[in-house]
Amino acid sequence: LPALAILVLGLVGWELAVNAFGIQKFLLPKPSEILTAFWEQRSVLWPAGWYTFTEAFWGFVVGVSFGIAAALVLARFRPLGSALMPYFIAASAIPIIAFAPIANAWFGIEKNSKIFIAALLCFFPVLVNTLRGLTSVKPQQVELMRSYAAGSAAVFRRVRIPTSLPYVFTSLKVASVLAMIGAIVGEYFGGSQEQLGIQIKNSAALFQFETAWAAILVACILGIGFYLA
Repeated sequence: LPALAILVLGLVGWELAVNAFGIQKFLLPKPSEILTAFWEQRSVLWPAGWYTFTEAFWGFVVGVSFGIAAALVLARFRPLGSALMPYFIAASAIPIIAFAPIANAWFGIEKNSKIFIAALLCFFPVLVNTLRGLTSVKPQQVELMRSYAAGSAAVFRRVRIPTSLPYVFTSLKVASVLAMIGAIVGEYFGGSQEQLGIQIKNSAALFQFETAWAAILVACILGIGFYLA
């Protein structure tokens, strides 16, 4: 209820501010105009949104899978983790908007490049959080398992992995949002006209700013739904 109240007050204040201060449409359209475009263009925006969501979803799946697998390997072989972590950090520090054209050259301008960009954004937070969870086990727990003659695999299965689950699911929440961001940013550099990023870019270029904001609203709804799931 508090969140809903803030949303209503924010939209009302937004509408009143645009009218009171004469804010131009290219700076900030009225919420009523955005909602009108959202409804009138629904047959275009929602298919485009779903197209982008599939890119984000598969990028999420790929990035999360590689992130968890890498964390398991690095937690098991600590010297390898110390050697590879600087390179993972360097890869995560690359501005994704600069990397998108290169991804298009590698994978083409259709879905694969957007999936790769989304996966790249998801990979590092999942890796770091999962690795932290796997290595945050109390020494007493490991000692207890050793006293029961448990091997490394048993320690991972019964102690390290259960301990890491809260960290893993926290990273999944972060990755779900980053996946949508990565897919849309990648679409700004070319692709099918069905993509949501292309719809936003083209609408803004044609000064149809209320339609561009409506497309952003679709992306927000899908991103929030993915986060909640």
